[in-house]
Amino acid sequence: MTSSPTPVTLGADQARTRLQELTVIDVRTPVEYASGHLPGAVNIPLDQVRRALPEIRHAAGRGDVLVVCASGARSENACKLLAAQGIATATLAGGTGAWAAQGHDLHRPAACDTRSGWSMERQVRFTAGAVVLLGLVLGLLVHPAFQLLSAGIAAGLVFSAVTDTCGMAVVLGKLPHNRPRAADLDAALAALRGR
Repeated sequence: MTSSPTPVTLGADQARTRLQELTVIDVRTPVEYASGHLPGAVNIPLDQVRRALPEIRHAAGRGDVLVVCASGARSENACKLLAAQGIATATLAGGTGAWAAQGHDLHRPAACDTRSGWSMERQVRFTAGAVVLLGLVLGLLVHPAFQLLSAGIAAGLVFSAVTDTCGMAVVLGKLPHNRPRAADLDAALAALRGR
């Protein structure tokens, strides 16, 4: 029995010096990707990584693969998934946030090519806050039992922090504006095959 490759973590400066030799896969939603990504990155959202396994395996056979997201959490999950499939990858420490904070350029497609939107983190904060407020208002105006809605969201946020997962992000990621169009994903897979 062979062991899974251990994912490597690269700092932003390390990744920048090696950028030309890396295949960069951005696992954020298409809206987040369009808001700014590493130059040359291919967008394959985290929930589509399994579908892209053959292309990612092929790219890894030709050279090193760097997986990125906004902060590093989703890319770590993707790297673990890929390692379980025997695919060696690296993740970017701190994600695109750390990349931009160190002054490295983010590529932003022309305005006509993008759909403006919020990052997944911002969508989660907005949704959690709105549901908490709704539960409190309904609890005051309709029936106190509606306050359980706010308590449920609070419990979910604590669970999310403890487990470093986010069920609300998974649900929000399935909304139409966060889903890649089939043509977008097919183009990303074709670009990955061509590298």
